Amino acid sequence: MSRKKKELPVFEEVTITDVAAEGKAIARVNDFVVFVPYVVPGDVVDLKVTRKKHHYAEAEAIHFHEYSQKRVKPFCQHFGVCGGCKWQCLDYKEQIKYKQQQVVDNLTRIGKIELPEIYPIIGSEKVMEYRNKLEFTFSNKRWLTREEIEQDVHYDQMNAVGFHIPEAFDKVLAVEKCWLQDDINNQIRNAIRDFAYAHDYAFFNLRTQEGLLRNMMIRTSNTGQLMVLIQFKISNEQDKIRKNELLTYIADKFPQITSLLYVNNDKCNDTLEGLDVKVFKGADHIFEEMEGLRFKVGAKSFCQTNTGQAYNLYKVARQFAGLTGNELVYDLYTGTGTIANFVSRQARQVIGIEYVPEAIEDAKMNSEINGIKNTLFFAGDMKDILTQDFINEHGRPDVIITDPPRAGMHGDVVNTILFAEPIRIVYVSCNPATQARDLSLLDAKYKVMAVQPVDMFPHTQHVENVVLLEKREL
Repeated sequence: MSRKKKELPVFEEVTITDVAAEGKAIARVNDFVVFVPYVVPGDVVDLKVTRKKHHYAEAEAIHFHEYSQKRVKPFCQHFGVCGGCKWQCLDYKEQIKYKQQQVVDNLTRIGKIELPEIYPIIGSEKVMEYRNKLEFTFSNKRWLTREEIEQDVHYDQMNAVGFHIPEAFDKVLAVEKCWLQDDINNQIRNAIRDFAYAHDYAFFNLRTQEGLLRNMMIRTSNTGQLMVLIQFKISNEQDKIRKNELLTYIADKFPQITSLLYVNNDKCNDTLEGLDVKVFKGADHIFEEMEGLRFKVGAKSFCQTNTGQAYNLYKVARQFAGLTGNELVYDLYTGTGTIANFVSRQARQVIGIEYVPEAIEDAKMNSEINGIKNTLFFAGDMKDILTQDFINEHGRPDVIITDPPRAGMHGDVVNTILFAEPIRIVYVSCNPATQARDLSLLDAKYKVMAVQPVDMFPHTQHVENVVLLEKREL
């Protein structure tokens, strides 16, 4: 005998009070905290609970009694379905207020350290078309929206190119227009889609791992250059012919593409790691520019996806570093060496360390392109490279700039920094929660002197934060 499924409640006329993690908002009902997507503080709604735990619940808004004054009309037709840009319904001025508070809350509640007054967040000048990179997935399992399902009709075209639906890895939303990048992304993606439809190309099946078209990446740059990379799974000679036909079509239709690339990917994921990227037309890279410096960006390069705000971020990091031209600087998690090269003019020497070997090669190339002679770069796991022996060999840094991934710094790295005892540490973070944890570990020897939040991703909950630490006088 099967257990009867418990019916979940509906809460009526609930006022949304705050924002929370993952782009959701918060309501409080009796002793419950309820997390709700696509609503903003001040909305008064009826909530249908979708998941219930002991002290919290998740719900969706099924009826609005009042709309908040902080609410704005979303500009994207895919809002609420694709899973991205969850704060489009919240006025941007309010978004950055909440991001500022997120930084304050994390540093105080998790870090539990003495803090100076936190500088006002640097908002993004562009709140649409601010990204320089997007990736789209080809799938033969198109996600049907609620409206499409309710129409109860048969759909002949179930292929799609777009974004993965959250928590449904094999379903892809067919994207018609995305506002995250220059409109060229829509023109190219939709042209490829239409060509593939017209010529009966096989879109990838994420479960069976079959199909010719897998993934596409589009990069733009502030130099006007444009990169397109298509991932195929080539299984036979006919696939090779079709691959060439599609790439020829793209090259002819979009002559502004300066780097047209492709890979044959028979792995179980779409990462480019271990894949041989081939050039169909143009160069294997594009360039970004900052203050006259040119930075090479390849298909596998990691670089900040909001170029304008990245420049503001790097200027803050350089200012906090307080360089006079005499300092030895360590740039940890250097990526393609953008920060290292950006601050090199004001330093005696900069040493960059990064896990990804291809990124280090790009970093070296960026120094060479710009005639920079005072940088050294090393590839390897940070905790293995940055050791006491490394510091004894290359010198104790006067300044350490660190920009780790979302997980923050490994404990061994923190301990080595404490051993190195630089005068200043500039900690750039994309996750103030893990940054706060690391700051508490550094607190015994270092005092936080300045905090500058920077918004890199409008309409999302994400926020970058730069912290200056100075060695305590013990």
